[in-house]
Amino acid sequence: MLDAWLDPLRDLDPEGEPVAEVLAYVRRKLELSRSFPRESRLFANEVLRGAPHLSEVLGGELARLVEEKAAVLERWMAEGRIARMPAKHLVFSIWALTQHYADFDTQVRAVLGEGHDPFAEAGEFLDTLFRRLLAP
Repeated sequence: MLDAWLDPLRDLDPEGEPVAEVLAYVRRKLELSRSFPRESRLFANEVLRGAPHLSEVLGGELARLVEEKAAVLERWMAEGRIARMPAKHLVFSIWALTQHYADFDTQVRAVLGEGHDPFAEAGEFLDTLFRRLLAP
């Protein structure tokens, strides 16, 4: 399961166009939340419990992957291709803003009310949010 969650970050292409790469990552993460909400909640609950089954993965494979992709983001920032910000916190914000829709589905649907597709609306919102955030 964790591999499926990490694949979109692995797919971030260092040679791609930075804004397009980050927005594609956001969309892929949001789609995972839509497609696998129970798995997202399972992961969140594992982390909330102190990650007794995943602590080695979180501090190992996950940490190394985030470090590698943060270096790509920082290079893009240094080149002036995206705005400067703490790269790892950018990744955290993508995780938080995409997985929220799965982890807090009941709350999201209660607040939005009937007739709303939270994921469709979220996709448009997150695209705008990150496009503006990333603008150099």
